[in-house]
Amino acid sequence: MTSPRPRLAPLYLAGFTTAFGAHGIAAALGAETEDIGWTLLAFGFTLALYDLAEVLLKPVFGALSDRIGVRPVIVAGLLGFAAFSVVGALVPGTIGLVVARFGQGAAASAFSPASSAAVARLADDASRGRYFGRYGSWKGLGYALGPLVGAGLVVWAGLPALFWALAAVALVAAAWVRFGVPAVPVLPRKRVTVADLVRELAAPGFLVPTLVLAATTGGLAVAVGFLPLLGRQTGMGTVGSMALVTVLAIVSSVVQPWAGSLHDRGRLRIRAGAVGGLALLAAGMLLAGLWSVVGALVVAAVLAGAGVGLATPLAFAHLASSTPPDRMGRTMGSAELGRELGDAGGPLIAGAVATATVPGIGLVVIGGLTAGAGILAGLGLRRVPDEG
Repeated sequence: MTSPRPRLAPLYLAGFTTAFGAHGIAAALGAETEDIGWTLLAFGFTLALYDLAEVLLKPVFGALSDRIGVRPVIVAGLLGFAAFSVVGALVPGTIGLVVARFGQGAAASAFSPASSAAVARLADDASRGRYFGRYGSWKGLGYALGPLVGAGLVVWAGLPALFWALAAVALVAAAWVRFGVPAVPVLPRKRVTVADLVRELAAPGFLVPTLVLAATTGGLAVAVGFLPLLGRQTGMGTVGSMALVTVLAIVSSVVQPWAGSLHDRGRLRIRAGAVGGLALLAAGMLLAGLWSVVGALVVAAVLAGAGVGLATPLAFAHLASSTPPDRMGRTMGSAELGRELGDAGGPLIAGAVATATVPGIGLVVIGGLTAGAGILAGLGLRRVPDEG
């Protein structure tokens, strides 16, 4: 189903909601850990619950959206996100936080891949890059504003205020999607065997863009954690070091629609954008790891944001163009699983290396792995004639 001007703004708010919730709650929990009385182990476990739920459930809900339609899954997921946010606001103590965090992740597992599938179904080939760029831009704003707004709400009225705000945003998004997004028809689906599924996941049209998405998400997760750490070590202070993440997120949000639009106009090929984006991200990681001074960290944040912004919408556009519409939800759910693995694996690798050496070496290793992913993506995309 296509439209010259698809009504996708409600989907942008859905993307903003999951990003805002993930980073807003994470930052707030970090600030409140001592008051709650948690150990670092309990803190890390609670943070991981959101991603754990997404890893387990995104492919499931993505496939479900192919069966019953993307709009019902998005609306139900947003309503579930609102409900679990209310649990976090009303139920005090660790149990309420654990239930709310896992429940929010489970709900995001429903509406996040379904929203990506809806963008792919509602936009045509000539405009898909632009709309994926806008969708990613709004998610980037959620990542940038989550910690800032979340911190303000917690200072103003405590952690429950942040949960109430998330519930309100999710309810508004659910209503807007229900009445503002056109219904996407469910297409007939052929019976799929395990062998068919393995072939789909191993196909270059799926594997290469998913590798790009995993590499960009992993690099982003490492940058969000390690750039402020290095900033504090160089004497930037808490506000200045956190500002590095804001710079990264803003640059990514600006670049994504621009890159998607260039691709739609035939001025930026998938291969050049994906490889170039991973090269910029790798350069930012290497610069920050090898030269941890204030100016270099700012430039590293800009490079990383530009790399993520350049590669992400083009990888999604290529993924959508190479996937039959009848299994768009399942493919997007599986690709989102790849992103989550990168989101978890990047910080784990960087943290392990940094523990054995110094934080800068952890960034250097991630930069090398990102560059390697760029080389593999370049080789894989050479097989796509129309993308150079």
